[in-house]
Amino acid sequence: MPNTFNDSVALITNSRAAASRKLSAMLLFFALAGCSSVPLTESGSLSSYNNLGPVEGRLSKSRTFLDTPALLAAQSVAISPTRLSPLAYSRIHEAGNDKLVSNALDRALCIDLSDKYRVVSSGETADITVQAVITDIVPTSKTAAGLSTVATLGTSVILPVGVPRLPIGLGGLGVEAEVVDGQGVQRAAIVWSRRANSITNSARVSEVGDAYSLASSFASQFSEMLVKGRKSSGIGLSLPSGQKLKSQLGGKPKNAACEAFGRAPGIGGLLAGAVGAPPSWTDRAAKR
Repeated sequence: MPNTFNDSVALITNSRAAASRKLSAMLLFFALAGCSSVPLTESGSLSSYNNLGPVEGRLSKSRTFLDTPALLAAQSVAISPTRLSPLAYSRIHEAGNDKLVSNALDRALCIDLSDKYRVVSSGETADITVQAVITDIVPTSKTAAGLSTVATLGTSVILPVGVPRLPIGLGGLGVEAEVVDGQGVQRAAIVWSRRANSITNSARVSEVGDAYSLASSFASQFSEMLVKGRKSSGIGLSLPSGQKLKSQLGGKPKNAACEAFGRAPGIGGLLAGAVGAPPSWTDRAAKR
């Protein structure tokens, strides 16, 4: 009798494990299949597109230009407030969401660039100035995001890990940015776009849920190019610096100029994101 009972338990356990593996593999397949790119477009916001290289990247697509000697020689940087193109602005239907995304992008740029540069307030004299324009926003489906959150949280109770996000209703972001020196000469430029995916982007019940998180992805990739003077892999697997980690957790930024974009939501923002809450619930900086 004991052997029969133990065998039955083992059979049930193995069956559940096999079912879990099959389900995870199936969801991973559909998650990757549902990940498509946002088209790269030229909005006319850059002073020049002539120096941009060919399209590169997998998760994100980009065309880039770098004047490495000029970037490495620079010591100070100013960040002009990010703007939205008419197309990107037309995608927004809820008041304040435009500022939420643009401010998140500026704050992430300020934190990331602080690894190398002394960041000064916009309008002050600096060796180089960064100007970004959000060229497109693909809205996130709030209905799909809500269903994904319920599915992920629900399955995490009975499975080792929750199922990935449903590969439907995914949002996206397009950005153009350039760096100019004190004489207005372009020293770096990028045309960038990325669609959210079911593995690395958590579902948030907001029309800009994905655009908000992808703003940080863009800032990380572009800042790495400027700080290191070379093209970024776009994968972002390196460990954050101490100042960056402190700022991302809501602490005081290294450069006082970054206070203009408010503090990051920190742990509260991470917890809110884990349960699918809109970023506006915890990020109040854009409302100042």
